[in-house]
Amino acid sequence: MNENKLKTICVVGLGYIGLPTAVVLASRGTTVIGVDVNKDVVAKINRGEIHIVEPDLDAVTARVVQNGLLRAATAPVAADAFVIAVPTPFHENKADLTYVHAAAASVAPVLKKGDLVVLESTSPPGTTESMVTQLAALRPDLRFPKVGEDGCDVHVAYCPERVLPGRVLVELVENDRVIGGITPECSARAEELYQIFCTSSLLKTGVRTAEMCKLTENSFRDVGIAFANELSIICEKLGINVWEVIRLANHHPRVNILQPGPGVGGHCIAVDPWFIVQAAPEESRLIRTAREVNDGKPHYVLEKIKAAVAGVRSTGATPKVALLGLAFKPDVDDFRESPSLHIAEAVAAWNNCDVLVSEPHARELPGALAGHKHVRLMQNVRDVVRDAHVVVMLVNHRIYKEIPRADLDNKAIVDTRGVWS
Repeated sequence: MNENKLKTICVVGLGYIGLPTAVVLASRGTTVIGVDVNKDVVAKINRGEIHIVEPDLDAVTARVVQNGLLRAATAPVAADAFVIAVPTPFHENKADLTYVHAAAASVAPVLKKGDLVVLESTSPPGTTESMVTQLAALRPDLRFPKVGEDGCDVHVAYCPERVLPGRVLVELVENDRVIGGITPECSARAEELYQIFCTSSLLKTGVRTAEMCKLTENSFRDVGIAFANELSIICEKLGINVWEVIRLANHHPRVNILQPGPGVGGHCIAVDPWFIVQAAPEESRLIRTAREVNDGKPHYVLEKIKAAVAGVRSTGATPKVALLGLAFKPDVDDFRESPSLHIAEAVAAWNNCDVLVSEPHARELPGALAGHKHVRLMQNVRDVVRDAHVVVMLVNHRIYKEIPRADLDNKAIVDTRGVWS
């Protein structure tokens, strides 16, 4: 790569993807300006601190801020490349692209000839082209790329993230990346950006293919999880241990069944398949069904908890329910779209039991649990289990594996993760 082409990079959105991306770029000696609308986040980063939990991110952030390679701001400034990594939530069966359009509008005034704009936010096919149309309207003095045409002043591409929380710094560098330019020239320019820190393959393609590839990856995972979740319900009805079934079935050389759980959460798998359904509602029958199966699993778990609570109440006692874990997956502090959190909120809303919550990655109760008179967040896991009549394993955080089986004697157990099965 020509080192003079991308001296300064502006990363818009300093969340779970944007901040690690900005930090990794800065750690390679590139000057990076991180942009976020949250003033507290900006101030924290400029102190060399972080607002999310991710292994090793705090130390690398502190170092690049101290070295002057990363600074944060509330608005974009002139740069050679702009990486947009903002949320794309799903509302009313449609992708909400408000943040993407807001980010593009904030970048438009500082664009100049020769710049590169890369969208990383998970988006329905056609989003990047829509962003280009928006930028062209805001900056008629610049030429923006069009599919099938050569020549432009500002190159635009789509490159989705594909990292695992808890391994973000490693996978940002080591995972293959799909780069979809509006034109082949745009793909080549975006490749220069990712060559700064990626040691893996950079796979160039068209923009809509890249957008669809990201959705396909997460939909594939969602379908696999739906199979496991449906299997768990079937096995329970038939009196069969699903965890043993899966363990034995996975000894087949061409079988790899995923693990059931209380549902599917996070910012990707629980959302992205709906983008495909939105784009092709009549054709995406399997993908829609998988989403419905996974969205329905929390209701199934709630019915099991409700039965256990009723059993305790029949003895005349006031039921105490221990809920272990609120995050969307083990050993992270991310509660986005977490089925465990939704289950906890539903149990609290019953107002017919005391709810004892353990979540090692939360200092205070998140969501609708905050301030609820029947809910307590407790730090000592064994105290939570000891005081409860009903123990519900929702998230198999590493710390829960240390709970002695004797602590569970004479308690009703709802194990959605197979920790005690």
